[in-house]
Amino acid sequence: MDANPEQVNMGTGKDFVRLEQKVLNVGEIVNLIVSPKCGAISTFIGTTRDNFENKKVIKLEYEAYEPMALKEMNNICAKIRSQWNIEHIAIYHRLGEVPVTEASVVIAVSSPHRQESLRAVEYAINTLKASVPIWKKEIYDIEEPKWKENKECIWSNSK
Repeated sequence: MDANPEQVNMGTGKDFVRLEQKVLNVGEIVNLIVSPKCGAISTFIGTTRDNFENKKVIKLEYEAYEPMALKEMNNICAKIRSQWNIEHIAIYHRLGEVPVTEASVVIAVSSPHRQESLRAVEYAINTLKASVPIWKKEIYDIEEPKWKENKECIWSNSK
């Protein structure tokens, strides 16, 4: 999905929600949420690590049910706004192949004070992992690839 970021006006604040096939540019995403009204910008950047349970990971692959994923990501923004004094929110998730050290997800939130943006970012990543239909496959160096289930997701059997 390479269209412009979806923007939803919530008062003066904006929500930037996007699924990307290309490398996520953290600086550009953070620049979207800068505001002169805000003294805090909090971010979460989830990257591909090179290991899992003593296995060498060479990359991740992500797939999504895109219409529902975007809807759920926008719902996360709305829930954040109902709980904290937030100016702008950006939630970007990468689809396709994500090599080791590259970002899979970037969440950035601006707010007048740090406490709100920190709480909002934590809520956003935890809720995204629990409710957004995005699936991850780990590709190992010598073992068969394995689809990974987020233990946090609401449809998980491993709770």
